Amino acid sequence: MKRIILSGCNGKMGRVVSQAAAEREDCTIVAGFDINADRNESYPVYAEPESFDGEADAIIDFSHPAYFPKVLEFAAARRLPVVVATTGLSAEQREQLQQLAQTVPVFFSANMSLGVNLILDLCKKAAAVLSDSFDIEIVEMHHNQKIDAPSGTALMLADGISSVLPKTPQYVYDRHSRRQKREKNEIGIHSVRGGTIVGEHEVLFAGTDEVITIRHSASSKRIFATGAINAALFLTLQNPGLYDMSHLVSAIGG
Repeated sequence: MKRIILSGCNGKMGRVVSQAAAEREDCTIVAGFDINADRNESYPVYAEPESFDGEADAIIDFSHPAYFPKVLEFAAARRLPVVVATTGLSAEQREQLQQLAQTVPVFFSANMSLGVNLILDLCKKAAAVLSDSFDIEIVEMHHNQKIDAPSGTALMLADGISSVLPKTPQYVYDRHSRRQKREKNEIGIHSVRGGTIVGEHEVLFAGTDEVITIRHSASSKRIFATGAINAALFLTLQNPGLYDMSHLVSAIGG
């Protein structure tokens, strides 16, 4: 049984991960890290990662970019594999992930859902075929408590599409401020925040007289928790390096 540390354990996603892990027989959460050190589960919670002196096999991080450096420092010091599911990381923090991956296994994905990562592959295939004659727009919808916009998943989809286009597109987030017609070489990214929407992502390929839509809808945060736990178990078997959902999908499939 693998021993997991859960960073961000008292947040919304942390509580879902705790519940999902408690129902499994292949792993257990041995400690939690959170700026709010209240103990709400069976495991101890630490505001400062270095206060934990027990043994663990991997870390799952669903914290906040402001808390993230502490997790990174702890993972480096203990040489522990870390699954990073925190969104809104800066370019500098992403670079720090790259550096950490030289010494420990690191798993990073803007979205831990297997389904989202499958539609990413579909979007890339569609963009490679349709880019010459179709405009590409991305719409993401989340609950009214989500802080970052656009979502990390929307940017992941945009980056994936961009990687197969012949020319790097411009990302446009606010057409209200642009008093001009849509340029060909751009991807529009639109954010909606409301209610308790877990996560909706829609990619539109709009051509002449036809529209192709690729869409993913999440009805529960549990899919992200399951993906993160599976990623942690996968990571305990890997050498140092930077991994993402494509590696996990390949492991599952083959």
